[in-house]
Amino acid sequence: MTQLEMARQGIVSDKMKQAAADAGIDAEILRQRIAEGTAIVCHNNRHTNGRPLAVGKGFPTRVNANIGTSKDDTSIDKELDKARVAVAAGADAIMDLSTGGPIDEIRRAIIAETQACIGSVPLYQAACDTVVKKGKAIVDMTADEIFDGIKKHLDDGVDFITVHCGVTRATVERMDNEGRIMEVVSRGGSFTVAWMAHNQAENPLYEHYDRLLEMVKPYDATLSLGDGFRPGCLADATDRAQIHELIILGELTQRAWDAGIQVMIEGPGHVPLNQIEANIQLQKRLCHGAPFYVLGPLVTDIAPGYDHITCAIGGAIAASAGADFLCYVTPSEHLCLPTAQDVHDGVMATRIAAHAADIVKGLPGAMEKDIAMSKARKALDWETQYCLAIDPALARKRRGESGVDEEHGACTMCGEFCAYKVMDERKKTK
Repeated sequence: MTQLEMARQGIVSDKMKQAAADAGIDAEILRQRIAEGTAIVCHNNRHTNGRPLAVGKGFPTRVNANIGTSKDDTSIDKELDKARVAVAAGADAIMDLSTGGPIDEIRRAIIAETQACIGSVPLYQAACDTVVKKGKAIVDMTADEIFDGIKKHLDDGVDFITVHCGVTRATVERMDNEGRIMEVVSRGGSFTVAWMAHNQAENPLYEHYDRLLEMVKPYDATLSLGDGFRPGCLADATDRAQIHELIILGELTQRAWDAGIQVMIEGPGHVPLNQIEANIQLQKRLCHGAPFYVLGPLVTDIAPGYDHITCAIGGAIAASAGADFLCYVTPSEHLCLPTAQDVHDGVMATRIAAHAADIVKGLPGAMEKDIAMSKARKALDWETQYCLAIDPALARKRRGESGVDEEHGACTMCGEFCAYKVMDERKKTK
């Protein structure tokens, strides 16, 4: 049985117990939420070294880090270093999006490297195999080749797979009729749209969705229903194509649940601040409360080099409104492949957003961390502050480089005029 089938029968599985314990939540609560579809335990039966991850309603906001090669940089060592950096920085999951070099070996090495939850986009595999190994164009992929790519990833132990099942001919027509500045910016979505146009046929992942469900079920992997029509700029947000795809994903969610398959929904993208909450509400309504996994969202289009900040602003609002899983963006977004330092900075920025949202959600222990930090600051207890900091190494490094006089305890911002010290002296005179 799958985790969803067990949950519906009242069975608390070992995976549920482990995932709940890691999240600090009662396992029975997790079981109930899996049964209703508002939470998942993300873990492929083949991922023998991986830990199951609870995602969804009532659980900490999760953070994913995207890594992966391109044809311009195919180093396995670099991607493994990024995987280590992402996990050390606190990422809950890693998506391997490799499209260059020995992508099978890269994916397997990343899976073997860490216990973190692993995601991928198998369509990239099919496209690379078609172009590089078979010398054909992407649009000449067959449906069988697409499904072969999916099976390869499931066999390797990928815990959640992004599949662009809601990219349909009808959705493309809505996009074309309304008009967009950037049309389709999702790589997998663009492959699918181009394939449908060339072959004058429906998306195989939509047309043969039952085949996909049958393939996934033995692995008990999670379907991450991809947003092929996510807006790539603010002006394209919340348009007919995006919402039509979301309606389809809601229908496909129910079909997956009927088959015993766990689902989460992927979301935008680039979204103005004042539309983020509405996007979350729409997803939760149309997709029956399924966990929502968002890229950012980025709240402006003009910050290349700082898009980890743009992402964190939108991510905090999205998660506060009910998004369950945040995909980071690094400072390299829109510019180049990220470095290991970019990965670290991206994870940290998104973790800040996630924690800020968890305070709003009332997650147990979230506000308590901030209270503990405040007390340590007032006491000028620097070691406790370092321990509580989201990035302890950076906090310690910055203070150490400042030339602070440790004897007086304050920092170089205020020195002898430290407000905490002034208030302590006030108490002595009372």
